[in-house]
Amino acid sequence: MNGDDHLLEDRTPGVESHEAMASVLWYTVGLGLAIVATIASFIVAQTSLLWPPGISVGLIVLALAQMGIHLVFFLHLGSGPDDTNNILALAFGVLIVFLVIAGSIWIVANLNANMTTMPIK
Repeated sequence: MNGDDHLLEDRTPGVESHEAMASVLWYTVGLGLAIVATIASFIVAQTSLLWPPGISVGLIVLALAQMGIHLVFFLHLGSGPDDTNNILALAFGVLIVFLVIAGSIWIVANLNANMTTMPIK
C-alpha cells in the first residue's frame, strides 16, 4: 500500500466506507437544512409572521431543530445500537450543563435576596 492508496481509504473514525452517512450527499442535505433553519430563524425574529408572544417559542423550536440537524447530519448521532454510548454521553453532557446553569441562577438569586441595601448619602 503506497501513500496514494492510504489517502483514498482515509475516513473519519467510526465511519465505515459502506455507510450512507459518509457520502457527500448526506453532508449537502444537512447543510441545506441548516441554512433553511437559520434563514427561518431570521425571518421569525425580524417579521411579524408569528404572534409577538409566540416569537420566543418559534425561535426555541427552530434552535432545537438546528441542534437536531447538526447532531444527525454532521455528528452522525443515530438511534442504532452502536450509538447508545454516544447518546448517553450527550445526555450526560446536557445534564451537566443544566446543573451548572441552574446552580448559577440559584446562587445569584440567593445572593441578590440576601444583599443589604446601601444607604444613600
